[in-house]
Amino acid sequence: MDYLQHLIERYPSLCGIKEEIFKAYTLLLTAFEGGGKVLVAGNGGSAADAEHIVGELMKGFVKKRPLPTAFRSNLQQINADAADYIGSALQQGLPAIALSSHTALTSACINDIDGNSIYAQQVYGYGVAGDVFLGISTSGNAKNVWYAMITAKAKGLSAIALSGGSGGALVQIADVSIIVPETETYKIQELHLPIYHTLCLMVEDHFFT
Repeated sequence: MDYLQHLIERYPSLCGIKEEIFKAYTLLLTAFEGGGKVLVAGNGGSAADAEHIVGELMKGFVKKRPLPTAFRSNLQQINADAADYIGSALQQGLPAIALSSHTALTSACINDIDGNSIYAQQVYGYGVAGDVFLGISTSGNAKNVWYAMITAKAKGLSAIALSGGSGGALVQIADVSIIVPETETYKIQELHLPIYHTLCLMVEDHFFT
């Protein structure tokens, strides 16, 4: 199924950013094919979106992702009693981390350093060249996401901005900027969801039959 074309048919207002969505897909594809991961960050509703994206990538979305035979064999060798359960319960994942999910680390950064460093600190610690940083900000100007994207680029990560309005500061440094044609926060967020769903669908379709 051509998920991107289906997205445009359902949301014609996104036709003008179809190319950018496809470019974001290719960055994600390159990272996963190279053994990399995606780090996702946002604030408020965009933090919820970050966790939503990770939920679609780290387990089956619309496809089954059975474990490789070799891994199932390894499970059997370690503990045959547990192997059947683990082998049937687990699904293959595409490695992704929502940077909004680490309460202790986030609160430590806020208390000990500065709240604007919460995502940059994690990008510096987790990120390696070949990974992708996906920064979500409806205005494109969230400082903690901006600092994280700068840190990502300095470490050799690719960067995708998902924003709205004029795109804000993120578009100045992102490799790909997906800027939805809305200016009000809730309307921007309403378009972000089908876009990242489509990206997750496209990536899953590539790796899993």
